[in-house]
Amino acid sequence: MGFDIPEPYVWDESFKVFYELLDEEHKGLFKGIFDVAKAPGDAGALKHLVDVTCKHFSDEEGMMTAASYPDIGPHKQMHADFVAKLKGLSTPVSNDTIHYAKDWLVNHIKTTDFKYKGKLG
Repeated sequence: MGFDIPEPYVWDESFKVFYELLDEEHKGLFKGIFDVAKAPGDAGALKHLVDVTCKHFSDEEGMMTAASYPDIGPHKQMHADFVAKLKGLSTPVSNDTIHYAKDWLVNHIKTTDFKYKGKLG
């Protein structure tokens, strides 16, 4: 895609969207992916990643809906596609899939999510 994947794979200030809830949840997504990368055979880590991802997407989409955010449709589709990918995984999770998830989150936040900065109320 475009942006470099941080190593170690942790959230930093460059990912800030300036909504406290969403920034905190983004930190949790980074940790969830990091935990799966650390233990690709851990089904509990994978389930936790799916759970925190679904909760975050629901919260983010709720804020977009409340703010009548104009680009919600394509944004929600990106979320749905990523969740479908995660839910289709089984352990052990492959290195390629872990790299895909890391890359997807970095680029989704820095391109797609950054478009809503200052627009969600």
